[in-house]
Amino acid sequence: MQLREMSPSQVRELIRSGGHSKPTAGLAPGFAQANLVILKKELAYDFLLFCQRNPKPCPVLEVTNVGDAQARLTAPGSDLRTDLPRYRVFEHGRLVDEPTDIVKYWRDDFVSFLLGCSFSFESALMDSGLEVRHITDVCNVPMYVTNIECQPAGVFSGPVVVSMRPYAPLDAIRAIQITSRYPAVHGSPIHFGDPSAIGIRDLHAPEFGDAVQIRSAEVPVFWACGVTPQAAIMRIKPDLVITHAPGHMFVTDLKDRDMSVF
Repeated sequence: MQLREMSPSQVRELIRSGGHSKPTAGLAPGFAQANLVILKKELAYDFLLFCQRNPKPCPVLEVTNVGDAQARLTAPGSDLRTDLPRYRVFEHGRLVDEPTDIVKYWRDDFVSFLLGCSFSFESALMDSGLEVRHITDVCNVPMYVTNIECQPAGVFSGPVVVSMRPYAPLDAIRAIQITSRYPAVHGSPIHFGDPSAIGIRDLHAPEFGDAVQIRSAEVPVFWACGVTPQAAIMRIKPDLVITHAPGHMFVTDLKDRDMSVF
């Protein structure tokens, strides 16, 4: 079976068995993907408040019970310790590991947050005839730290991170129309055009992911990104936080079409 033809549960099982450790863009088309943040329960309320105040970069799909490694609402039978291709482990704000599973790091006081991911609306873009450049180029989506500050909440604050997809102007308008229907997975873009207006100096040097070609007459279009919490984590430096590696998402059982508001 081709990788793109697998169901979400089959994709998760493949990842769990070590059969896929690359970015998940284009996998299980038609199903939502999610960013992951795992932190100790004493930080969970502040982080939930941070997400509530910043729904564009941090749209919440599910919050687990304390110590529960299963995403019971979005992917019954899953295991958040093993079902993502790659994770990031931060200790005191420093990246110390990028493992393919986090079994040895798991704690009974962890709370896991699944946040909407823009990979989820890419099927809708492609179904409308719009190219998704990083899928064409078989690489990770480019992601950039901006000069836009999130609304602070409790101990959490930090800059908005964005993902970028280039489009010709008419296609950019269509992409805005399509993605605005999906607020649970970042929705419409927060900026397009001049990257310096949001503090991005060089489109060829993303902080996360891979640079992609921007063709003549194309403009960069920027969506809020679920890597935003990682920037906030770097600022407050908690003793232990685990996230997905950028572009290496959790594939849920939620259907993209069910997340459309119209």
